Amino acid sequence: MAISDEEGFTRPVSAKRRGPVELRRGQARVPQSDRFLLDTADGTSFTHTDPWRVLRIQSEFVEGFGTLSELGPAVSVFGSARSLPGSRWYETGVTVGRLLSEAGLAVITGGGPGSMEAANKGAVEAGGVSVGLGIELPFETGLNDWVDLGINFRYFFVRKTMFVKYAQGFIVLPGGFGTLDELFEAMTLVQTQKVTSFPIVLIGTDFWAPLLDWVRGSLLEEGMVSAKDLELVHVVDDPAEAVKLIIADSAGHLSL
Repeated sequence: MAISDEEGFTRPVSAKRRGPVELRRGQARVPQSDRFLLDTADGTSFTHTDPWRVLRIQSEFVEGFGTLSELGPAVSVFGSARSLPGSRWYETGVTVGRLLSEAGLAVITGGGPGSMEAANKGAVEAGGVSVGLGIELPFETGLNDWVDLGINFRYFFVRKTMFVKYAQGFIVLPGGFGTLDELFEAMTLVQTQKVTSFPIVLIGTDFWAPLLDWVRGSLLEEGMVSAKDLELVHVVDDPAEAVKLIIADSAGHLSL
């Protein structure tokens, strides 16, 4: 291949391939990949580069898939890490975990304290499967004591994949930014049909009402969402009703 310069002369374009990538002109002047692989002069610097991070990410996916592939029907439960034992939402979390286990469903949480611990506790006390998917954070103290099957992740997006891939629905207790992040991501996946037969149930009508009012009054009024999108979530106060909705809405997806 050749191009013409300003004086009308043609000259070849320097081209080189690096795996599936084609490089031309100045970008083509790179050493061979094998040389980087075999040259150890840089010591451990490679472990701090993006290619090494890709391997770490891959290993987290492999570990998660391998650990959870035989989990069976499960529901992910989200909620605040700050809910204290004995509080309204902590005890609600315990009830949710117990009812899910009694229905034959494994309970998946973020593995932390608060509402997550509560749901794991309820699952264990009911003789069910209690799963915790932890995340590396500066203020977390590790998986709670009620997690029987736990994985700690470095990367949020890998962890989020596991929450969705191995669950047939979400039950969401009141929480902060992390809970809202997980809720809206789940709603987006359903809205865009990335996942199907995936019920989302919010517990606590008084807590969630202001947020849903804003969605209706701002997002819907401005045309940012459609009326149908408001049907993506159920809002209840009774944990038993929440579990019934999960089972009913995912009937074609669950194999109990």
